[in-house]
Amino acid sequence: MMKSWILLVGAGIALGCASGSLYTAPDSCKGRCQEPYSPEDECHCNDECERYHNCCEDYYRLCREEGFSRSRDAITDEELLQVSEQLYKADHNKAQPTDIAINPQYQASPDETGDQEDRSPLPLYKYVNEKLFSKPTYASFIKLLDNYQRATGREEEVTAEELREQDNFLREVMKTELMKKLFAFLHKKNRYGSEQEFLADLKEMWFGLYSRGDGEQDSSGFEHVFSGEVKKGKVSGFHNWIRFYLLEKQGAVNYFSHNFEGPWDTYPDVLGLQFSWDGFYKEVGSAFIGSSPEFEFGLYTLCFIARPGRACHLSLGGYSLSIQTYPWTKSTYGNGRKYIATAYVISS
Repeated sequence: MMKSWILLVGAGIALGCASGSLYTAPDSCKGRCQEPYSPEDECHCNDECERYHNCCEDYYRLCREEGFSRSRDAITDEELLQVSEQLYKADHNKAQPTDIAINPQYQASPDETGDQEDRSPLPLYKYVNEKLFSKPTYASFIKLLDNYQRATGREEEVTAEELREQDNFLREVMKTELMKKLFAFLHKKNRYGSEQEFLADLKEMWFGLYSRGDGEQDSSGFEHVFSGEVKKGKVSGFHNWIRFYLLEKQGAVNYFSHNFEGPWDTYPDVLGLQFSWDGFYKEVGSAFIGSSPEFEFGLYTLCFIARPGRACHLSLGGYSLSIQTYPWTKSTYGNGRKYIATAYVISS
């Protein structure tokens, strides 16, 4: 039986600009004209919606005019399956089977994940070939991980060096075939006019600061998803295998158990796990294992743009996987553009 996994990219995105929205909103037809019917959608944008009286409010305005919302610019479910397979095949920097050995040990049932009980005496990672980390996208990614205060409510102070590290990471990922394929697809779909425009938007959506607390600029999509945060005494975000491995090696992360494994017999794979980080607990912290930084970065970006607020169904090596995204609604950048907030994998 084929397994299906859902990646949740949470709390952050919808986009509006003078020439038309880059990102689709769940209650709008921007970029969705003639999109296939899905029961998950709040409203609909194809010809049938008129008959069933469930069109989005802006259907008549957006789906009857030229511009971004032309049906040829809508990203179809079939196109998402195709482009995700292309990105999967283009992940040339992923770990090879001999690069990583993990020891998942105890598999927790759904009613055990909240117990905060360490049922696995040994670390999760038995071996990682750290030569991977000398690859440019890995090296520039790892430099970013220590740039954040994990506690929400504390203002993030971004230094000039940290800004340079952000720019360097973005430059390195954009050199990869994977991100070039992603840009080509989004350019064809009228989302971006140039690679420079795409790069500038990636920097804002991922690294732009916003407040998860009482007004302090204390968070960003990148920090939450890849580095991890602590909010109200619990681990929040933290969905990256490289970050986990490095902290486990230092003794700062203690692996407790796992509640599922993905169907892939090579990397990248998917694992859902329970762990503590300096005593703060994560009930289900799921992530790809063995993927390159650009793979995760690219997939989350694709679904953030194509299906914000809705399930984004993909195909990776013939297996189904879905990514769920949500817009961060409390603050914006540019002409009403919103930030990414979180990403995690769940089974379905």
